Parts: sequence; structure tokens; C-alpha cells
Amino acid sequence: MEILYSDKDIVSCIKPVGVDSEKQMIELLKNELKGEFFPVHRLDLNISGVMIYARNKTTAASLSKIIQDNQMIKEYVAAVHGEVDESGDWEDLLFKDSRKNKVFVVKRMRNGVKKARLEFKRLNYQNDTSLVHIRLHTGRSHQIRVQFSSRGFPLVGDHKYGSRSELTEPLLYSCRITFPYKGKTVQFESFPEWEDVSQEQHHE
Repeated sequence: MEILYSDKDIVSCIKPVGVDSEKQMIELLKNELKGEFFPVHRLDLNISGVMIYARNKTTAASLSKIIQDNQMIKEYVAAVHGEVDESGDWEDLLFKDSRKNKVFVVKRMRNGVKKARLEFKRLNYQNDTSLVHIRLHTGRSHQIRVQFSSRGFPLVGDHKYGSRSELTEPLLYSCRITFPYKGKTVQFESFPEWEDVSQEQHHE
């Protein structure tokens, strides 16, 4: 686990693949930094990348409010099968089947259905694989994985949602989190080893 930033109120770190973001990460942080830690958002078990944790209950409440008010910007990079459009803004209705731990795109609102929105930009395309940069506008379970898969572009390595790759984990990475903090805007970022596009392209 890599620590990107730490002070008395927050810590930004890289969650490894295979580590639970709400329990195991807390233990890793306690071993590394001591003290209390509170999760304010989550990443799927098999997804890696940048995360933010609060170090006290007051900050946890403040960060939760920031997320509730859509002031925390979460960005990702992903590799998907096929050639997606150069950019897009997708809105869907998602329903989670908790027994199967799987999410589906549905046509109409009903109990348990939530609206989901993301924007993306294609960074490159080669070998029938698109590298995309994604901004989430809603934080739904499996959202990125489902929204791309439902359009015929499953994430490379995401066998739950249609990938036939030999890779065993989805190529999806939380690359940047931006939010207001103590009177200014802070940003924490990291990029995965498998991303072969220069980081400058993310700042265009």
C-alpha cells in the first residue's frame, strides 16, 4: 500500500487489488500510520487506485457531505474491449441483484433502481482495445463496469461482465480524486503500470 498524502485529518493512499476497501484497508492504515480511520467511499475488491480516508469522525462527516453534494470528482482509467467513441456522456438506470452481486441496466425506475452517469474520453485504441479516461458523476456499485459492458465494451479482465481476456482482474484504476479541503482544492493522483499513454494526455 502506498501513502500519497497524510495529515491529522485525511490520508490519501493507493488501495491494492484484492484488499477490501472498508475493512482490510483500515487495518493496513492503522499498521502504517496508527490512529483511527474512517472510509467515506469505496472501491471494488478487485479494483485498485487512489482512495481518501478520514482520520476522525468530524472529517468523515465533512467528506461525506462533500460527496453528497457532488463536490468530490472521481476519475478513472480503464481498458475496454472494442473501439468506443472518442468521447461520451452516458446515463443509465442500474439495478443491483444482491444475491448474485451483479448489476444490470434496466429500462424503467422501480424499487432498488438508481440513476447512473459518467463521462469518458478515449485516449487511444490499439489491438481491439480502447484506453479510456472516465469521470464519474454518480458512484453506483460496479457502475463503470456495467455501463461499458452493456454497450458491448466490457473491461479487459472483467469476466463477471463479459471479458474473455486471460487477465483475472478488470483493468480499471482510480487515477485521480479532487475535492475542496480547508479552503482550497486538493487533488491526488496516480496511474497504473498498464496504462501506456503519457500522463500529459490526462491534462489536456
